[in-house]
Amino acid sequence: MLPHLRNLGALGACLTAAVALTAPLPASAAPAQDDETFTLFAREVAGQGEETEGEQQAPDIGDSFAFADDLYQTKGGEKVGRDGVTCTVVRLGNPGDLLCVGTFVVPGGHIAGQALLPLQETEGTPTFDIAITGGTGDYEAARGSIHSTDAGGDYQKLEFLVHTD
Repeated sequence: MLPHLRNLGALGACLTAAVALTAPLPASAAPAQDDETFTLFAREVAGQGEETEGEQQAPDIGDSFAFADDLYQTKGGEKVGRDGVTCTVVRLGNPGDLLCVGTFVVPGGHIAGQALLPLQETEGTPTFDIAITGGTGDYEAARGSIHSTDAGGDYQKLEFLVHTD
């Protein structure tokens, strides 16, 4: 879930967060019975029809965008999965907010997450937390959080804390 803020074209801001896996995780990242922690690195993939630099319109309530990331075990290392995130402008003014929702497909099930993030352009990449709101399969009762920070270059560091009891 998963969606750093970056230039968004019509919305003027963008979020990169989170993760979804399609390949098995290393033993250190495999789901546990109770609490599980693991770190993954996300890098946004280019989408079709992305807007180019140019004149930008101010965002409006209901404006939305979607993005996807490839997921890596280490920064620049082996690709182990992907994610999908959508963000919608839910509040304008000061503060303005984006509601972002993502699904992370991991071995054994899915993990769902969401975050309310500021709608503003910032220098650098902000740090934020994504709430784990549920899941399926091995993650049916999942809750917890994903802490997202800049990992340098095109990568976000995603630190998962998943409670499954």
